[in-house]
Amino acid sequence: MGNEAIKNLGAQAQAGTAIRCREVKKYFEAVKAVDGVDLEVKLGECFGLLGPNGAGKTTLVEVMEGLTRQDRGTVEVLGYQWGSGDDRAFRERIAVQLQETQLADKLTVYETLKLFRSFYRRGRSVEEIIARAGLEEKQKERVYKLSGGTKQRLALACALVSEPEILFLDEPTTGLDPQARNHVWQIVDEFKAQGGTIMLTTHYMEEAARLCDRVAIMDHGKILALGGPAELVERIVGHEVIEFSAAEGFDRNLLEHLPGVKGVSGKNGGYLLRVASAKETLPLLLATLEKGEARLNRVSSRPATLEDVFMTLTGAALHD
Repeated sequence: MGNEAIKNLGAQAQAGTAIRCREVKKYFEAVKAVDGVDLEVKLGECFGLLGPNGAGKTTLVEVMEGLTRQDRGTVEVLGYQWGSGDDRAFRERIAVQLQETQLADKLTVYETLKLFRSFYRRGRSVEEIIARAGLEEKQKERVYKLSGGTKQRLALACALVSEPEILFLDEPTTGLDPQARNHVWQIVDEFKAQGGTIMLTTHYMEEAARLCDRVAIMDHGKILALGGPAELVERIVGHEVIEFSAAEGFDRNLLEHLPGVKGVSGKNGGYLLRVASAKETLPLLLATLEKGEARLNRVSSRPATLEDVFMTLTGAALHD
C-alpha cells in the first residue's frame, strides 16, 4: 500500500475522527496495563491523557503510535490499522515527541533539523521549521550548548519537519521554566490552529486546562472520566473548593448535608468540601461548626481545578 493509497484510506474514515480505540486491552502477565479502553479523538483537537505513573497511559499511547501491539480490540489512526499495509509510509503522517529526546551533541540546530528532514519524502523546509519554532538565533548553535527549554523546542521542531497530521506529545514541558513552557505552548497552539491533531500526556493540570479541548483521566488501565476540562470540573467537583481545619466536636456527616456540597474528603488533617458556591456554603459551614462548638483553625476557598477532579476520582494527587 503506497502513501497515496493510505491517504485515500484515511479520507474514507469516519468524518471527524483522528483516533479510534475500541475495547483495547494490553496485559503484561498479571498487569492489566490497558484494560478495555474505548476512546475517540476528533480531528483538529488537542486531547489530553492524564494519569499517574503506572496508570497505563504510556502503553495506550504506544499502541496508538504503532510501537506496541494490543492484545485485543482495534485501534484506527486516521482510518488506518497498524499492520494492515505499509506502516512505514503511514508513519509520515504522524509525529512523536518523547519526554526526553537524545540528539547528537556536536550537530548544530540547523544540521539536526536537516538530518531529520532527510528521513521524510515530504515536509517543510528546514528554514521554515526553524522560523516556526523560533530558533533563528540558535540555528548555528551546537546541541550540547542549548538550554533545556531550547532543546525541547528543537525536539518539537524535529517532530514537525514532516508536516504531520497527528502529533503525539509525551510530557513536553517537564522540567522547563515558565518562559520555556510558554514557547512550547505557542508551537503547539500554532500546529493546532493549522488543523493538526494532538495527543498529549502531561502531569501539569494547568497545561492540560490551557491546551486541551478534552481530557481523559486514566488509572489502573481504565478511563475514569472524559470530557472538556471545565465540564469535568463542574460535573465532578463543582465550581469551588473550601478547605478548613477545626478542632473535633462536630459530626462530619453534617458537612455532607450542607446545601451546595457535592462531596467531602479529608486533607492534611483538615477537610475539603467540593461546592457549587463558596459564597453560599461558607456561612452555613461556619454556623454548623459554631453549633457543634468546634473551634475553627483555618479556612480558605478557591476555584476548583482539574487537580481536584483527579483527586476525587483516584484519591491521590497526579504527581503521586
